[in-house]
Amino acid sequence: MIRTLSSTAFFLFILLFFTGSPVYSQNNPFVFGDPLPDAPELAYRGNFQVGVQTLELLHKNQPDILNYKENETPEYDRPLTVEVWYPAAKSPDAQRVTYQDYLGSPNDPDRPLEAFSFSGRAIRNATPNDSEGPFPLIIVSHGYPGSRFLMTYLTENLASKGYVVVAIDHTESTHADAGKFASTLYHRALDDFFVLNEMARLNESGSDHFLSGMVDAANTALIGYSMGGYGVLNAGGAGYSPGFVEAFSQMTGGSEKLAERSLADPAYSGTVDSRVKAIVAFAPWGMQRGVWDAEGLENLRIPTFLIAGSEDDISGYEEGVKAIYEGAVNTNRYLLTYLNARHNVAPNPPVSPDLDQADYMHYSEPVWKERRINNINQHFVTAFLGIHLKGLDYESFLDLSANSLEETWKGFVPRTSIGLELRHAKP
Repeated sequence: MIRTLSSTAFFLFILLFFTGSPVYSQNNPFVFGDPLPDAPELAYRGNFQVGVQTLELLHKNQPDILNYKENETPEYDRPLTVEVWYPAAKSPDAQRVTYQDYLGSPNDPDRPLEAFSFSGRAIRNATPNDSEGPFPLIIVSHGYPGSRFLMTYLTENLASKGYVVVAIDHTESTHADAGKFASTLYHRALDDFFVLNEMARLNESGSDHFLSGMVDAANTALIGYSMGGYGVLNAGGAGYSPGFVEAFSQMTGGSEKLAERSLADPAYSGTVDSRVKAIVAFAPWGMQRGVWDAEGLENLRIPTFLIAGSEDDISGYEEGVKAIYEGAVNTNRYLLTYLNARHNVAPNPPVSPDLDQADYMHYSEPVWKERRINNINQHFVTAFLGIHLKGLDYESFLDLSANSLEETWKGFVPRTSIGLELRHAKP
């Protein structure tokens, strides 16, 4: 018996065939970040093979916030492990990378730390493609707790499009090393700046490093999720409020160090680095807790793309991320909202449906498919950074109706721009 396709089914078949959607099989299994059949246009990987290497950095003589004593702030050499993804020379037969992270909690005896691994599409220690560089720099900052591997769907994707992407393991803030919260509050922006300076140093000719000649640090973007978003906004000029500085002092038994990251310190404005051309903040934490006031947000002048869930119960939405968008009146800014999503609009999907509930919920969204969120994030971050770091003509991908149901958004497969809002405001 021969069955014929309906006209609708035939249309969908033709659409998927000609959009080049991938076919997954045992020999080519789905990897975090791969495009689904309904992925928007800019979610697809670029033309570069991606290499990946791990670097161990040391930020010397940093304030040891966790061991503060009255009228005395000890110092320590702060280690930072970073993962670097970069355009690489073609090596089609090379073995793809396996990443390792941790489930559980170092502070919960009922959830002991347990290592897990997952595959990527980058090539470990691949030869850099230095014939087409240098490439703009992207620095990625995870949540609390998190890791440098929390968003490999995005880091690999951006490197394939001609960026050097560096994700930080923030010491005392990772899955395997979750220290007291005060360390995260103080060090985030400073870690970002240190890594930026280190990448610029390693790029120098004669550095005898694989990044020599690869990094255009003068064109840098900062990407942060949750506490990473908190940090990148402060690095970009959003000074912390006096009330929050006082709360930090009480939390640490009297440390005044966070005042250096507020507008009350005359030197703070001078720390905004002109090499940073764009900021992407996923669900940035803090607005609901008084981290910023009107003056602090008004000091943000770097183009900023905010991404949030309308039901975010960690960072807040109306009084949280949306309030940041409304208060940052002196910058060109966007707010992409996933309707009915909560806080997890940035990470990789859960590695397995068999995880402990707490581990599963650390990555999952109860309403949205995480792989779908990943593809949409790839699309919009590609457009935004393409404009501000590469001067690409991607404005039409962001010049959209606010409500995704009013018309199919540019770059989206018909009938798939649903459940999203995009706001845009200029200074």
